[in-house]
Amino acid sequence: MNAPSSAQDADPTLEGVVTRSTGSWYHVQVGDRIVRSRIRGKFRLTRQDVTNPVAVGDRVSLRVNDEDGTGLILDIHDRTTKLSRRASGHRTDEEHVMVANVDRAWIMQSVRLPALNAAFVDRLLVAAAVNEIPAGVIINKMDLLTDEQRTAVMDFHLRYADLGYPVLPMSALHGKGIEPLKAELQDQMSVVTGPSGTGKSSLLNAIEPGLDVETGEVSESTSKGTHTTTHAELHSLSFGGYLVDTPGIREFGVRQVHPKDLAHFFPEMISYVNECKFPDCTHDHEPGCAIQAAVDRGEVHPARYDSYLRILESLQEEEEKRF
Repeated sequence: MNAPSSAQDADPTLEGVVTRSTGSWYHVQVGDRIVRSRIRGKFRLTRQDVTNPVAVGDRVSLRVNDEDGTGLILDIHDRTTKLSRRASGHRTDEEHVMVANVDRAWIMQSVRLPALNAAFVDRLLVAAAVNEIPAGVIINKMDLLTDEQRTAVMDFHLRYADLGYPVLPMSALHGKGIEPLKAELQDQMSVVTGPSGTGKSSLLNAIEPGLDVETGEVSESTSKGTHTTTHAELHSLSFGGYLVDTPGIREFGVRQVHPKDLAHFFPEMISYVNECKFPDCTHDHEPGCAIQAAVDRGEVHPARYDSYLRILESLQEEEEKRF
């Protein structure tokens, strides 16, 4: 006599990881297969504060339709981390989750085409710190470095290295400087993000040649790259670990930070926060500000302080809109 069916047999659910998000469809890795899946409508109804209730890297439970093999995502497991930004082109209080459950974020820049953008890097570093994700900086296209640029690129490199961030110069196109990054990626769930044209697709091809990711050209006139990556996607690494490639982004809006707390996410400013004359100092215009004094003494890089002021202004504007 056969044993009675278990509850699991009567209502089978599977668990997997979202590896690709294209809007209405999600690819979920379940064991050694990919299940094209949709989400329950309730997720969009109950999470109207986010543009994407499910993100690449999410661990989910799903049920597979026996007729066509597609899946229905039933549950989204709790996230350990997430990297998110303020959604562009939507209500300013909406969140766009770029990736979930990552161990480290890598911010990619290039020495030329497009040029280094410290303000962009600083915004992403703040977002990573808010979500307690260790971050590093990749400086790509070192093969295009000119003598005139050398001093500025060295300053950029040291600015972040001196703060304790790993900074990796490389030429992904020529396969130079790839090995140190592979060592950092091994056995980690990592995400690489940055503006279009910085070479994220070339980097993936250099790390895993078998992926054969499409690369695009960069306009000489605008110095902007084409969006060869149109959706976030998680790639398994043959040497251990996973890497999430993201679409190129030109602007990054910081969220989840109160203006008065912003300085705590700039590591070089933390020790000065409690030394200001006024306890509610914004470190912008007030007299007796210890952070402004540190900038004057050369202990805080002026470009970093400028980034702080720009982010502070955007956060203050968002606060005003809420009231």
